[in-house]
Amino acid sequence: MSYIRILYKIFELDILAIPGRDMALVGIVFLLLIGITPINPYLLNTLVFASIFAVFAASWDLLYFTGQLNLGHGAFFGIGAYVSAVLSSRLGLPVSVTIPLGALGGIIIGLIICLPALRLRGPYLAIVTLAVPPILKGIVFVFPELTGGELGIFGLPSISDSPIFTYYFCLAVMLISVSIMWKLTDTKSRILRTGIIFCAIREDEISARTSGINTVKYKVLAFVVSGFFGGIAGGLYAHTMKVVGTSTLDFLFSVYPLIWSIFGGAGTIYGSVVGTYILYFFSSQLLIYVPEVRMVIFTAIIVIMILFMPEGISQWIRGKFEISCPRCKIANSAVRKFCRICDAPLH
Repeated sequence: MSYIRILYKIFELDILAIPGRDMALVGIVFLLLIGITPINPYLLNTLVFASIFAVFAASWDLLYFTGQLNLGHGAFFGIGAYVSAVLSSRLGLPVSVTIPLGALGGIIIGLIICLPALRLRGPYLAIVTLAVPPILKGIVFVFPELTGGELGIFGLPSISDSPIFTYYFCLAVMLISVSIMWKLTDTKSRILRTGIIFCAIREDEISARTSGINTVKYKVLAFVVSGFFGGIAGGLYAHTMKVVGTSTLDFLFSVYPLIWSIFGGAGTIYGSVVGTYILYFFSSQLLIYVPEVRMVIFTAIIVIMILFMPEGISQWIRGKFEISCPRCKIANSAVRKFCRICDAPLH
């Protein structure tokens, strides 16, 4: 019983006392309950893809957190999808093997892209990364007997014959993946110091290097982790769609995670997840009801958000319910008058 009381105390102080984490908990419970409620199959399928793209967007946001602007992030997604599809269709490997191997393909591309990133920064790096997806698309056309060429690869096995199992599987992968990436970027973590190091590299890489940080190692780590989870998302997408084509390497697949992350709150990991679920679900509904003006409405929403919520919708909502202590910088509920840790006045 003492262990239960300790766990509840930790839960009460670290989750229930922080409104932002309360909202995250409510969102997770809501997503868990959707699978056991009667729901339109189209809506359930939309949420499956939202979970997949949330992993994809969070992997882009992890790189952005380190100050690396990747405009060719679709390369991780596309290579993960193609590796999974080729291994499944040509070698007959099961889904449980092809998706992790697709993630390995993302790691390899991450290592290749990180080579210029070690010397380039800002817009120069963005321009270089922009060229990677077209190069991969050219390779797809060069080996049509392996990649399917323009026709792509179709008839792939699905994750499961049960839509409910597929939903929970993708949701579980999303929650685990996002939790890992969030912990890697947590600047207040007492266990991992990668978050504070990534932040130091983003703010001033030269100062970080002169202070003894091996910036090369951590930049490579960021690209490898980002490529891994981008490849995971691509493998999930391939076996959910059951077809892979060159569209996965289109420029739009590199733009989507950028839009979702900025809308939700770039540089936070959780913001990219929030942005993906809101924008992808909303755009899917617009495609049904107003397909002719879908992009006009979609663009107008993004423009309004940038004007009135430049830090992202998740940060804007969080700012309405949370306040940071001026002394210890710990998050508190906005209705509190004194800090829950150091008892300093909050207003």
